[in-house]
Amino acid sequence: MKKITAVIGLMAVIGSAWAAPVSYVIDSKHTFPRFSYSHFGYSTQLSRFDKTSGTIVLDTAAKQGSANVLIDTTSVNTGLALFNEHIQKEEFFDTGKFPTATFVSKQFNFDGDALKSIDGTLTIKGISKDLTLTINSFLCMPHPMAKKEACGVNASTVIKRSDFNMGKHVPYVSDEVKIDIPVEAIKQ
Repeated sequence: MKKITAVIGLMAVIGSAWAAPVSYVIDSKHTFPRFSYSHFGYSTQLSRFDKTSGTIVLDTAAKQGSANVLIDTTSVNTGLALFNEHIQKEEFFDTGKFPTATFVSKQFNFDGDALKSIDGTLTIKGISKDLTLTINSFLCMPHPMAKKEACGVNASTVIKRSDFNMGKHVPYVSDEVKIDIPVEAIKQ
């Protein structure tokens, strides 16, 4: 009887540890937020940011979480050095005054065990706007190389450049910008 009680007690401890909130650090080598927009209707241009950091806390049992993401806007990568400099100027990202953009979550939204969306606030150039990130894929599992639990998510949303005081050349260059955020994070 003592063995059964010990096993039940051990299972309770393991179960409660599994259900506790877990903290993750964003893997900057595998997290590159991208943005795309129509360029005069000729083509859809795609650029990314090369430096992203932050933390994610996830409690799957309670269906709760939080995310705090910091994007270094000086790391914008359009594929062309001259254009990187151009969109860092005042009429666009104004990286001299605002070298970072942030996303801070307010609510993780689950459908059963599946994370479906994250409500939060995006701040660019000191201007904050509420938005919802749609979760396109979400997976947590042991990382085969890091030998720790890791989570990955692909999220997307659409914003208007003009909402963040970056509306130069609208409507020729589209006001709407699609943001895709592939994130990988490793358990702390």
